[in-house]
Amino acid sequence: MFEPVRIAPSLLSADFMQLGRDVALIEEAGAGFVHVDVMDGHFVPNLTMGVPVVKQLKRATSLPLDVHLMISNPLEQLPWFLDAGADLVTVHAEALDAEGLARAVAAIHAAGALAAVACKPHTPTGVLAPVIVDLDMVLVMSVEPGFSGQSYIEGTEDKVARVVEMARAVGAAPLVQVDGGISLSTAARVAAAGADVLVCGNAVYAADDPARALADIAAVADEARLAALAAHKEVSSACLLS
Repeated sequence: MFEPVRIAPSLLSADFMQLGRDVALIEEAGAGFVHVDVMDGHFVPNLTMGVPVVKQLKRATSLPLDVHLMISNPLEQLPWFLDAGADLVTVHAEALDAEGLARAVAAIHAAGALAAVACKPHTPTGVLAPVIVDLDMVLVMSVEPGFSGQSYIEGTEDKVARVVEMARAVGAAPLVQVDGGISLSTAARVAAAGADVLVCGNAVYAADDPARALADIAAVADEARLAALAAHKEVSSACLLS
């Protein structure tokens, strides 16, 4: 069944002096989430926004807050962001062992939020195996986390497809999100591979018309997704007839 691709503009590329305006802009433009990049200067070499910003955002928008924790101690800080109003929280597989990932997912769900796990570009998808049946979303990084404006790493769409197959094999259906270097061309590639949510930073906020850019990326992604689904249906029908 076809589900439209959702766009999650990253506030890391917004104007921090006009954050309320930039959040309202993407809400009016039809964004699916507000993507909040939290960096601690340890797990990644950058320092960004934290709990106070999440609290303010919760009051400023009706869009779900998609909080991406690029931090070295997620188990300690999870309660802070959940209390602040995060609707979906992503922790990194590289920051926790299998037991820690399970604890993080359980804590997020216990607070009534959605749980996701992120993988860096060179992290094998196998790290998701212990928790994938419990996840609401998997985040596939298509750049090294830490800074906005990076170029898409070629081959990420193959990793997206592997995550989709891995989930299907165990009867799970988490959303698959892709973050990094998403543009009109790369959006089509990852959507065709099975991506459901696309994080867009500069592609939206650096555009002359951010609302139009958001709509164009969503349209291209939906078109590619529909084409991929149609092709899959044709192959399946041919297999049944052979």
